[in-house]
This record gives sequence, C-alpha cells and structure tokens, in this order.
Amino acid sequence: MPKLDNFDLAILAALQDDARATNVEIAERVNLSPSPCLRRIRMLEQAGIIRGYRADIDRRALGLELTVFVAFKVAHHTREHAQAFQQALQDLPEVVGCYMISGHSDFMAEVVVENLAAYEALLTDKLLVLPHVTDIQSNFAIRSVKTGGPLKLPSLKE
Repeated sequence: MPKLDNFDLAILAALQDDARATNVEIAERVNLSPSPCLRRIRMLEQAGIIRGYRADIDRRALGLELTVFVAFKVAHHTREHAQAFQQALQDLPEVVGCYMISGHSDFMAEVVVENLAAYEALLTDKLLVLPHVTDIQSNFAIRSVKTGGPLKLPSLKE
C-alpha cells in the first residue's frame, strides 16, 4: 500500500466530491499540473485505494421504496459456513451491502426492494434458504437520514 501524501488525500477528496470531474479540474483543485495528477490517480487506482466509480442513483426514482436491514445468525461458526453464506449473499442483487458484525447476530445486510411484497418474496424464496442460517431479523428503514457519505480522510501535518 503506497504512503499517501497531502496531494493524494486532496485528489481523493476531490473525487469523492465529484468523480465526474476531469483530470484538469482535479489538478487545478489540488494545485498540481495535469500529468502528475493523472499519474497519482492511476497509482491510487492500481493500489486499490480507488476501487471504482459509480453513479449515486435515487432509489425511489426507480421504484425501490423499501430498505431493510437484515440480521443473520449463522450455525456452527466455521470458516466454511461463513464463506458459503457470504458467497450466497454476493449472488443476490437486492443485497446492496453486507457486514460481518459482533453482537447478537453474525451478519447485517442492507436489502433494497420495491415494497413489502417484494421483500416477503425475497425472504421466503431466497433469504430463509441461505446456507447455514439459523435466525433472521428484519428491521425496516422508516426514512433515510444519510447514505453514501464521503469518507473522512486523514489529514497529514507537514
């Protein structure tokens, strides 16, 4: 992993703010010339620090009205069971995020679907039959307060 400096952090902040900005715009914003700026962006991409670029899409505009946070307990805490469960979740497009957690449950998934009927179908047809699942608890989002915010980047002192 490369050691990041203030220019790299400024580039990351600029891209989090507007990933569609041109290299020239980013270079101006971070006080670099375009060529070194582009080299740094490519290095950040190759190092896996920048994992990709996506559009921030309004879920409701697409009719995806319901967000559910689903807590899963997995039987017999083994690496194989956890890997089988995780792979099964990877294959479900309705699952937009998933975390291994501590506490009462083992995993927490963010599920986005059209409505309650769509969630019921997903639950009964796909989630309840996931490998090694012993318990599922569903928590329904009432309203979104903050999603997909930018990361708080570290600050370097010189």
